[in-house]
Amino acid sequence: MTSLDSTPLIAKLRSSTVASLPRSWKAPITLGIFAVICILLFIVFGRSGSTHFSFTAGQTGAFQLSLLTVPTRATGIAVTVIAVLMALVSIRFAYGKRKTPLWFVTIYAIVVLVGFLTWVSSGPQPLAVTGLLAGSLALATPLIFGALGGVVSERVGVVNVAIEGQLLAGAFVSAIVASVTQSLVLGVLSAMVAGLLVSSVLAAFSINYLVDQVIVGVVLNVLVLGLTSFFYSTTLTVNAALNTPPSFSPLAIPVLSLIPVIGPVLFNQTIIVYLMYLAIAGVFYALFFTRWGLRVRSVGEHPQAADTVGINVARTRLWTVSLAGAIAGLGGAYYTLGSGLGFTINLTNGDGFIALAAVIFGRWNPIRATLAALMFGFAENLQYVIGENSPIPSQILLMLPYVVTIFAVAGLVGQVRAPAASGRPYIKS
Repeated sequence: MTSLDSTPLIAKLRSSTVASLPRSWKAPITLGIFAVICILLFIVFGRSGSTHFSFTAGQTGAFQLSLLTVPTRATGIAVTVIAVLMALVSIRFAYGKRKTPLWFVTIYAIVVLVGFLTWVSSGPQPLAVTGLLAGSLALATPLIFGALGGVVSERVGVVNVAIEGQLLAGAFVSAIVASVTQSLVLGVLSAMVAGLLVSSVLAAFSINYLVDQVIVGVVLNVLVLGLTSFFYSTTLTVNAALNTPPSFSPLAIPVLSLIPVIGPVLFNQTIIVYLMYLAIAGVFYALFFTRWGLRVRSVGEHPQAADTVGINVARTRLWTVSLAGAIAGLGGAYYTLGSGLGFTINLTNGDGFIALAAVIFGRWNPIRATLAALMFGFAENLQYVIGENSPIPSQILLMLPYVVTIFAVAGLVGQVRAPAASGRPYIKS
């Protein structure tokens, strides 16, 4: 008996499969644009001298790190060469009909970021790296809560455009409740209730009355903005006692808070930030490792099949969307109770939409959405850290968070697949 060698057949099938795949040029084009920017900034408009990086903020004793000094122009040239080479490799990936790996893009972004910080901070004044990271985490915290709420909601099949309204409602209600009761716990709980109420309206209209989910979300954002602005102007400005909430104090975790750089950033924070750590882990575990998460994802992917096996689709969506709003509302409390500032008109300033972009950039995964929110928070904080002595006009720095959002979602994400039933109402037959 003779055996047939299937190796040539398998190779032929693989080659035909690769030949049929489309080429994706989004990542190569985006990396190429940044390579050109590196050439312009670091070589054509290169700066001489040295750049100093400080890592000692919040460190004591034997854990202090010394000042790091690097040559500005030489570092810029090295970064430019690496950026150009990596952009060429990305083009090679596209010609081979392979996607540019996420780890490759991440390394590229870190290299370009190091070059940019070196170029923009050149001079005798050191750049406080620890302060830069701590500020980025502070700005990213409400984005992360909003992104987690968006992930949970869209995983069950409801597009949560109302993240902005949930954050704003949480900030407004928590400021008033904490001011009246002088209780931070009640302030946090009231923020969650406010976010839950907003999301419940979204769920009721989109699930029970089959109204378009995007339209309901936009209307809720406008409604919450109008209500909070009205009550702020007519009530809070008249009675300042209603808008003087207490704030959480930083709580350092022993030993962990002494770790160089990341210790003061991650482990010398307020209770709300620690709750955020728990929320990230809890949402990830609940979605992918529990029976509840399996039901949620099945309803978001194929509600007909979920209904067939006895899952109440409408009820599952209602309670899950309400939970998503409570998570986002907790992020709203950070604006007032976490920062020690009172409520102001349009306090969130579009953060809900950036959180929604983080959901898409993170491909509806809690961990990836968290990393995307951290990136957006870093971009926003960068304008404050380098704004005073920056060679870049302040108007461009104000655009930086939104430019990064556009490049991230449109230039790097490419074609992504949301949960199959996301945005689609379910009519039980």
